[in-house]
Amino acid sequence: MRGRGRTAWARWRAGTARSAVILLLGLCATVVLPVGAGAGAGAAAAADAGARPGPYSFTPGARNVEGAEATADAVPLDARHTYRSSLPRGGRLYYGLRLTAQDTAYVAVTAVPPADTTVSATDGIRVSLRDANGTSCFYSSARFGAGLSPRPVTALAQRETGKALCQGGGTYHLLVERLDAEGSGAAASAEPWGLEITPATEPGLKRAGPTDPPRTWNSATPAPLTGRPRDRTGGTGFAGARPLGQGVWRTALAPGETRFYKVPLDWGRQLHAAAELGGAAGHGYVGGALNLSLYNPVRGYVDDAAVGYTGVAKPAALAPLPPVEYANRYAVQAGVTSVRFAGEYYLVLHLSTRLADTFGQGPFEVTLRVRVDGQAHGGPAYAGSPAPKDVFTVTEQERLATLTGDTGGGDDDRVMRLIAVGGIGTGTALLFVLAVWTLTSRRSHARAR
Repeated sequence: MRGRGRTAWARWRAGTARSAVILLLGLCATVVLPVGAGAGAGAAAAADAGARPGPYSFTPGARNVEGAEATADAVPLDARHTYRSSLPRGGRLYYGLRLTAQDTAYVAVTAVPPADTTVSATDGIRVSLRDANGTSCFYSSARFGAGLSPRPVTALAQRETGKALCQGGGTYHLLVERLDAEGSGAAASAEPWGLEITPATEPGLKRAGPTDPPRTWNSATPAPLTGRPRDRTGGTGFAGARPLGQGVWRTALAPGETRFYKVPLDWGRQLHAAAELGGAAGHGYVGGALNLSLYNPVRGYVDDAAVGYTGVAKPAALAPLPPVEYANRYAVQAGVTSVRFAGEYYLVLHLSTRLADTFGQGPFEVTLRVRVDGQAHGGPAYAGSPAPKDVFTVTEQERLATLTGDTGGGDDDRVMRLIAVGGIGTGTALLFVLAVWTLTSRRSHARAR
């Protein structure tokens, strides 16, 4: 009886916490929602910044797996899990994947070189998914580019149903290859690179839909958002990406740092994003000083923008992208085909290590402007469940997180974030609500005993 009472108490408390969050949002609306949240937001950001984050953070609980030099020895991967591996210099490693005939498969591979690695613009990785006969279904590559700076780079392999190649169920193989420039300073680096591998599957539709991409959409570049920026430090990996909604955001980056953010996009919504590296003292030029990249919910590359730097503030803007629609996958342009499902889209900022040689160690102020347009609508009816199961959906919790910056803590954590953001005036009202909530909780707990 006591166990059932405690269970009921836990359920009641969780439900009350969610109700309190909703009530607190209402009280905070006039403070949290505008761009430029005032002194309360600054205090929250200061607490948020704290010690500077470390290097790339792999997904907690990721399973360790070793790549094989031959397909016969490849370890099978499961789309319900994330994996961690490593890639030696010149490495060509295989991993297995069991697919049905109906599911489209995506396997994202993020390569993480050591922070002190010397790299060339053409260094990086290439990935491909191959059938049992060794036929390549699709391949893509990711390189470090003009910034000449070691950073996490991500490439996506995929098998699409309805294509001429790689049809039918069975065993497929993911091939990951390391691209190292010959005859450059990078050739001296023999250290292995860390790998994060995230497979995902997308079921077919219950009923066939249009196979032509939308013919018209607003491709004009909107005027940049203005207003006082809100501070939000990014995460250090895809799994710890900080949520963002529409607005002007600010962070501080040191040369060599990479930060991850995520923007939830429903079907029909359209994302515009730009980043600006603030001015600094010094003279010279650094190519590819700031890099802004966008990835879709399965970590597939969408677009990127890089900007050279002379010490004068300069923006890097992503190209206009269409609204999120299922039929975008039938387009020709890569920037359109990748905006093919709802979910969390990732914005990744990187500051080149070479910036330190000319303009100092920083940190440097970076402003991120995010605009979300378009009318949200329902998505297609899938014939089954994707894996991971929530990869192509946007939840109310994710929408709430864009206001609080919460990365997945409990209800109590969200309440405290709202108090921090709310400011002193609203904070008084919030404390009153919390006091009532706490008193009621204790009385209910007593009755449950």
